[in-house]
Amino acid sequence: MDPMQPPVKRRYDASKRRQAAARTRTAILDAALELFTGQGYAATPMTAIAERAGVALDTVYASVGRKPQLARLLIETAISGSSQAVPAGERDYVRAIQAAPDAETKIAIYASAMRMIAGRLAPILGILQQAAPAEPELAALWHEIADRRAANMRRFVADLAAVAPLRVDLDEAADIVWATNAPELYQLLAGQRGWSPERYEHFLADAWRRLLLAG
Repeated sequence: MDPMQPPVKRRYDASKRRQAAARTRTAILDAALELFTGQGYAATPMTAIAERAGVALDTVYASVGRKPQLARLLIETAISGSSQAVPAGERDYVRAIQAAPDAETKIAIYASAMRMIAGRLAPILGILQQAAPAEPELAALWHEIADRRAANMRRFVADLAAVAPLRVDLDEAADIVWATNAPELYQLLAGQRGWSPERYEHFLADAWRRLLLAG
């Protein structure tokens, strides 16, 4: 090597760092969900989550934040089906709904998406719903998620109304979808009554066609 030449800098591999961070985040989320399910939100200290995930406590805080931020991330990743929160407009099923040419296809796509989302989301919201009365930040998060769902339902029914006449006005249609796709209903039908996810999906699609579409 020519001593007059500067040393060659090794190229920084950012992709490997991102992959490692994603694996760490996933391990933390999996550990948190397991512990929250087994012993409850309030009874689970962050130290236990770190130990179960096999990482240092500082790593948990750096990766996901405090426990309320961890709860939020659990909800967001359950909705998106990935290790990161994905804005509604960027989700694949939302784009597919927007691109669908008719109302029945839009409804079928959304019912299929809800079958997947509700199965992931219902257990998390059940845990947080129980903890919310004693945790002001969780209660605020709970209301925020409910309000955000309502706004998203309004956009969905407006998209339906753009291609087909509705039986009811937009506000009532949005409330119908908001209520029937709630994770609580999935818990009742799939968790307590033993419905399969496929039966739940077919129920949603059929109910929305009957309740929302005029024709």
